[in-house]
Amino acid sequence: MSSETGVLSVVATPIGNLRDITLRALDVLAAVEWVAAEDTRHSRRLLDHYGLRARTVSLHEHNEAARIPRLLRLLQAGQAVALVSDAGTPLLSDPGGRLVAAAHEAGFAVVPIPGPSSLTAALSVAGLASAERFVFEGFLPAQRTARRRRLAALASEQRAVVLFEAPHRLLDTLTDLCELCGEQRQIVVARELTKVHETVLRGALQTVLESVAGDANQRRGEVVLVVAGVPAATAPETVAVEATDVLRALLQELPLKQAVRLAARLTGQRRNTLYQQALALAERE
Repeated sequence: MSSETGVLSVVATPIGNLRDITLRALDVLAAVEWVAAEDTRHSRRLLDHYGLRARTVSLHEHNEAARIPRLLRLLQAGQAVALVSDAGTPLLSDPGGRLVAAAHEAGFAVVPIPGPSSLTAALSVAGLASAERFVFEGFLPAQRTARRRRLAALASEQRAVVLFEAPHRLLDTLTDLCELCGEQRQIVVARELTKVHETVLRGALQTVLESVAGDANQRRGEVVLVVAGVPAATAPETVAVEATDVLRALLQELPLKQAVRLAARLTGQRRNTLYQQALALAERE
């Protein structure tokens, strides 16, 4: 592979259907000497399926720092290395970022080999107007308070928000989204994309929450959420209601002054006004 000597290729691999791999990805994986893989057993199945004989070395969140010197030595010696994750495009909520940075800093070429991604796959079937502009948040914090704090910060985002979520936390996350974003906010829940049991649920948050709660199969497998953004031209009275909702949610998790400070930052409203609202909410509730 003379033209690729010393090159680190970042290769996207299928997220489910093995036929989604690109011809270029197959060419690169057939030519490299080494494949740095999140799980070598998982990637070996893909390589074996296509009769590819590259050697594999594990690279995951627990050993990435220790693996980098070895992989840089391989590149320095003129061997070609491909970086893959278990599925999809590496570095999107997957390890490999430190290796890519180290390769750049050491002067090696880093080449993208684009292909499958659950992020773009979910966006492509979302059908949300706000999805033309989006933010990718990856996985939310597992701890409830931290998760709600992060969702409260995203509640007023005008762009679509793309999230990954573990299936056993899906109901809790949808419930939090209903409370913080409003029951009528549009959402798409894309599950097991490109796999046999692929499903795409689309609708108002409360409706989708009820569908997921009523069907245990919707709480299995890999999940991508696309939450519609807030319309840019939101009526002033709607903004006021949303600020109150954000404040109410924050007060459930934070002391009053801290909740008011964060609500002011999220909504753009004056802190004194929100403080008075918070006192009123505390008296009622």
